[in-house]
Amino acid sequence: MARLDPALLAQLNSWYAPWRGIRACVLGLGVAGFAAADVLAELGVTTRVFAQRGDVEKEKILSVLDVTSCIGDNEAQLAALREFDPQLIIVSPGYRPYNPLLLWAAQAGITVWGDIEFAWRVRDKVYTAEWLCITGTNGKTTTAQLTATMLVSSGAKAAPVGNIGVPVLDAIRDPEGFDALVVELSSFQLHWLDTVRPYASCVLNIARDHLDWHGSYEAYIAAKAKIFERTKTACVYNRHEEIIETLLMQADVQEGARAVGFGLDTPARSELGVVEGILVDRGYHAARGTTALELVTLSELHEAGLAQPHTVANVLAAAALARAYGVAPTDIKRAVLGFVPDKHRVEPVAKQNGVLWVDDSKATNSHAADAALSAVASTVWIMGGDFKGTDIVPLLTKHVKKLRAVVVIGANSQETAGLVRRVCPELTVAQVAAEDAEGAKLTGDAVMERAVVSAANYALAGDTVLLAPAAASIDQFGGYAERGLAFARAVQQLLGVPGEQ
Repeated sequence: MARLDPALLAQLNSWYAPWRGIRACVLGLGVAGFAAADVLAELGVTTRVFAQRGDVEKEKILSVLDVTSCIGDNEAQLAALREFDPQLIIVSPGYRPYNPLLLWAAQAGITVWGDIEFAWRVRDKVYTAEWLCITGTNGKTTTAQLTATMLVSSGAKAAPVGNIGVPVLDAIRDPEGFDALVVELSSFQLHWLDTVRPYASCVLNIARDHLDWHGSYEAYIAAKAKIFERTKTACVYNRHEEIIETLLMQADVQEGARAVGFGLDTPARSELGVVEGILVDRGYHAARGTTALELVTLSELHEAGLAQPHTVANVLAAAALARAYGVAPTDIKRAVLGFVPDKHRVEPVAKQNGVLWVDDSKATNSHAADAALSAVASTVWIMGGDFKGTDIVPLLTKHVKKLRAVVVIGANSQETAGLVRRVCPELTVAQVAAEDAEGAKLTGDAVMERAVVSAANYALAGDTVLLAPAAASIDQFGGYAERGLAFARAVQQLLGVPGEQ
């Protein structure tokens, strides 16, 4: 076994480092894995991709680049991995740390990076952009999009990348380059971080999620904490969550980096917040000790459809990051009022007979579902799916008084419905079976059609029928977007209203 020489490893911090001749493997053939393999091939690295599921088109492209693929179960991959004897492994976010391939790599002393760590090391191919990094259990994508929009409004060339769906490894190869990249980071990606030095960093919130991946809540928190490490200018944090402030205090940041809090109440010095219906900045201007700068009003946010409490918090967090980069308040206001929220995030689908139908399929955990439920007065709640090892009981008990009924979907809908009935016996609960009468698995569309019909039977004028599953979708759908689209189609079919053309 020939491992990377420590002296060579220390040099691998530039696109122009001596990469050629290194043997590397990529675990995963999704968006991140494909981008990593493509970059490794461009750098002249002898590369092989390992994955449990193949992709004919991607494998064909990689073969042209002399990148070979090993598709099979863990046992077959492990045998091939040993034979290949890599010096470096780039791991896609979906691979858990205790995957047999990664356990073997750890025992063998092989260097393992995530795609984000790898991207940081080769970020200077065209132009070395600043990185503004964002994480949180909920709201990451909206905040990343808002931040990038604010930066662009000020004249900077910027883009949201990372967990948002655009690989950082693609962005750093853009021939025109970027001034700044707003990098959305999941806990999976943060787990593998080692040397990234953000210009500014932000933790929006922390709640129990992905415990099946990390193994414990403590490990999940430890992954989130990595985002503050080595921050250069500003660490932005939710001042309403004590755990985040604790993580910030423990972080080893660069000299001169400041802590900037955000919250929905009156801000102290070095914070952003809300005063008499106005979002204000007391974090960055010279007279912040005695005055605040106006950013945008709550009434303006309401007109723009951005006045939900969790969205206001996202606006403040994005503004704090943008201000760290030097964006003027007027540019922030212009960006916010022109912002269009992501689809499947508290998205109205239809309204008929006084009942509002809302798609919040992106609520893939309890924290996100809590935000959506908090914004409605009375609801028929469509929920269920893969809860990723988290406990939904606190969410149920918190909102039980506003629940007209609960419609349960998911491959384990019978088990979930039973739990809901035990915890809240006064609730009306409808279970959507995962199989038809013959025992065949229902399609996602069939599941959602039954859920929507069931919800319509309970909803009264003034209610919101809310799809906020508090769970991942992959047990019955191809992703949260597919789940949300199925919901919209089912609603439009039931109500006889037109969908998007």
